[in-house]
Amino acid sequence: MNNTIAVVVAHPDDEILGCGGTLSRFAKEGNDIHILILADGESSRETKGKKGEVNQIKIRNNAAVNACKKIGCASVIMKNLPDNRLDGVERLDIIQIIESFIHYHNPVILFTHHAGDVNIDHRVVHDSVIAAARPQPGFSVKEILFFEVPSSTEWRPQCPATAFHPNVYIDITQTLHIKMDALNAYASELRPFPHPRSVEAIEALARWRGATVGVCAAEAFALGRKLI
Repeated sequence: MNNTIAVVVAHPDDEILGCGGTLSRFAKEGNDIHILILADGESSRETKGKKGEVNQIKIRNNAAVNACKKIGCASVIMKNLPDNRLDGVERLDIIQIIESFIHYHNPVILFTHHAGDVNIDHRVVHDSVIAAARPQPGFSVKEILFFEVPSSTEWRPQCPATAFHPNVYIDITQTLHIKMDALNAYASELRPFPHPRSVEAIEALARWRGATVGVCAAEAFALGRKLI
């Protein structure tokens, strides 16, 4: 039986960086993938006035649509909340957006950010997803997985309370090339090696996560909850 899978992220590109290979694999296996992107990813940056900001957000939104098409997702929604300012948005408003998204699609599996990321938007989204995905009777979500995002998860000091300790690995040997191709949609967000958000480093991370579990490439996750 095929599952509906939902992904809730802070910014356009987090969905590909965090679990693009996994989503592509699941889509190929016949699952419906739905993505919710909360912040615009651009409004915290220097632009040439309001018109320039609006144009950059439009470009980023188009990149998200193109990237998600490449991995085979069924839908992507951009809410364009203020970038790197989600801690200034009423938390209940964010939670209600996520609740509506979950109730509309009734996913069985839910992917989102790890709690220990250095980026404040990532942490707000993580906490909001946990609140929106409270395990009430009849709730559709049976599994929640937290992913790592290069240049965010590993940049937070790795003390026990915030460290990313993966315990679920998904083999993306056959879909790593699709993940890397989808990242091309976000070419402006990539950096030269040895930056962790470089093409070389992103692929190296997938190879390393794969090598730790005996496959050629993998994405790693921390299990939040699983109901069998």
